[in-house]
Amino acid sequence: MNGTAPHDDDGLFGPESVTWRVHMEPVLWVGGFRALLLQSLHPRVMRGTYQNSALFDPRKAWPRFQRTVEFVEVRTFGSTAQVEAAAARVRRLHAALHAYDPDTNATFALDEPSGLLFVHCAEIDSYADIARRAGILDDAGIERYLAESVRAARVVGLTAAPASSAQMRAYFERVRPELRLTDEARQATGNLLAPKGSAPRGVKFAITAVASMALATLPRWARRLYGLPGLPTTDLSMAMTLRGLRAATSLLPDAPASPEVERARRLMRQSRQGGECAASPARSIPRSG
Repeated sequence: MNGTAPHDDDGLFGPESVTWRVHMEPVLWVGGFRALLLQSLHPRVMRGTYQNSALFDPRKAWPRFQRTVEFVEVRTFGSTAQVEAAAARVRRLHAALHAYDPDTNATFALDEPSGLLFVHCAEIDSYADIARRAGILDDAGIERYLAESVRAARVVGLTAAPASSAQMRAYFERVRPELRLTDEARQATGNLLAPKGSAPRGVKFAITAVASMALATLPRWARRLYGLPGLPTTDLSMAMTLRGLRAATSLLPDAPASPEVERARRLMRQSRQGGECAASPARSIPRSG
């Protein structure tokens, strides 16, 4: 990322937002990988990615993955100017790319709204699901998070997106008949579970572990599309696992981060401290006798 966010510009969200609170949690990495696995089930999205993205080239996959992580970080914690610059780059890139769909024997643009909306919804639904099951947010918090996420949708050029749990459920019920596991999706999943390329060995091990966990957190219908059992017991065990993982990571010191994330951490600490002071009863000053 270039530069540091101005101190008077919190970008799309800010220290009082649910979004900042959610995305500060290390357990959200599981949500990020869940999003990739869910996005892979859309044939056109997956073919567009396969035909254009460096993610399938072992020599370029790790730098490409890092750029994706950086974009999400800028969108979440960057200043307005940083978000607008990143959004413009992404929109220019998508507008210039096309892919071939063998199902329709036609080419399509990567910035077609239906594909952008699916990618957005898969991402946001994944973050919200992990935040709920890990104990980060209650039902009211989830509704606030989804309402705030519409701002992120506009970054990639969408004019509307689900803003509540009911709208998100309705969206996936509508698109589910279009989803399936293509050959491209199988390769993408294999690359997540057994990463190749230039990533450090420790990072590869972590990716495999987190991706395996993310696969088990998918909705039951999505797990079935991957050829896995969609059992309720898996949901229960993953909720317990996610809560344990969150508790464990909360004991660790903050990892080194970009200036934007460090600033967000500082502002959130100040916000919490201010809230605690405001909630504390004022002490009466004893009068001298």
